Amino acid sequence: MTITSEAPGLPALSKPQFVALMALLMAINAISIDIMLPGLQEIGASLGVVDENTRQYVITAYLIGMGCAQLFFGPMSDRFGRKLPLLGGLGIYALCALAIVFVPSFAGLLALRFMQGIGAAATRVITISIVRDVYGGRMMAEVMSLVMMVFMIVPVIAPSVGQLIMIFAEWHMIFVVICVFALMVATMVTLRLPETLSVEHRRPFTVTSILAGFRIVLTNRVSLCYSLAASFIFGSLFGFINSSQQILVGIYGLGHWFPLVFAGFAGMMAVASFTNSRLVKRYGMRRLSHGALIGFTIASLIWAVASIFGALPFWLFVLLYASAMFQFGLIGPNFNAMAMEPLGHVAGTASSVLGFTQTIGGATIGALIGQAFDGTVTPLAIGFLTVSVIGLMFVIVAEKGKLFSPHNPSI
Repeated sequence: MTITSEAPGLPALSKPQFVALMALLMAINAISIDIMLPGLQEIGASLGVVDENTRQYVITAYLIGMGCAQLFFGPMSDRFGRKLPLLGGLGIYALCALAIVFVPSFAGLLALRFMQGIGAAATRVITISIVRDVYGGRMMAEVMSLVMMVFMIVPVIAPSVGQLIMIFAEWHMIFVVICVFALMVATMVTLRLPETLSVEHRRPFTVTSILAGFRIVLTNRVSLCYSLAASFIFGSLFGFINSSQQILVGIYGLGHWFPLVFAGFAGMMAVASFTNSRLVKRYGMRRLSHGALIGFTIASLIWAVASIFGALPFWLFVLLYASAMFQFGLIGPNFNAMAMEPLGHVAGTASSVLGFTQTIGGATIGALIGQAFDGTVTPLAIGFLTVSVIGLMFVIVAEKGKLFSPHNPSI
């Protein structure tokens, strides 16, 4: 399948090229977080931050900005098409990254990170809208899995790149690198991405139209419950990211090996996303994701109980965390695809509402988990168990108590 454009002179995109470009757009958010993890301590020291938990707000501020702005970019992309708002968001993102190089205070850094998140919101919400414009059903889940697989390569590479930058330069150079990356992606979007929303499918950009779109999304039980479930599950990931340096370096003393271990965890999720892309057509989104959520809950329960009874050796921590996050790689793409499936006619608005719910909810939950860090892995383990149980409850509500059995053979 090729994706063509009505604009003259724009080359068609093959499916692999389309997946790669969507993955690069999604990677904007991953690189914005993961590349700076090795430099959080230096950022805090340079800007006078003493409390190590306070450094986590560099990540939280970005996520909050990204979550809030999705409510704006979604309806805008339903009105003006996908491409123009996407390029506008990339421009905001790049400018803020460059401005951070000259920031004089930690408060100023957080403000610019919030603004940078606003720009990045366009890449999050519009990318999913574009995928929904082009694909539906299990095919959308397959494409989203492939996008997530490539997207997960970024956490494999980014911390090592950040560590390399910290060896040869200092933390300001990290933001120069992500500015250049954003400009490169914007250039590719300009030259290769066709407009996927036809003129006849565009919605008015009025308060009445936007509220009507929000009402459609928020009153759809399946979409809303799967989005809320995803929010809690994503909260576990953000909770680990927030406290990853404190755990891997502070507790387990990995030092310069931190990026390598972090990359291994991300690689595990990439393998899971690829596995999902291979299996979803055969078994369906519900069977795979429901089974994975139960597996995530069981792994989290074992981890929480084990951590309560004493300090976990590193090998056991890796085994339990990796077990949970492999299941995560099967949950995310399917939950997002099922949340979007009934809402193709308002894909931009739907993606913005669902993205807002997941990002703000996930960031808030992740911040709570991260701030609970007490020098052990127990708060993280209990956080994982809590979000998995709550997520399972939302799925049960979405499915009216009947798991594993798809309502529609195509999903």
